[in-house]
Amino acid sequence: MVKVKKCSFCGYDIPIGKGHMYIKKDGTIYNFCTHKCRISTLVQKRNPRKVRWTAFYGKE
Repeated sequence: MVKVKKCSFCGYDIPIGKGHMYIKKDGTIYNFCTHKCRISTLVQKRNPRKVRWTAFYGKE
């Protein structure tokens, strides 16, 4: 069975061998499907519930 990871920002599936993994100094692991998701989280510090193209949009 193939393990599929979810993007930490948008919530969509990441195929095996794709995406980026970012590990913070405190040990928190982020998995990102695209550069757009990585920049939205780390640089722009956006909330995925307020960004329309994410799977988390409008959910509380």
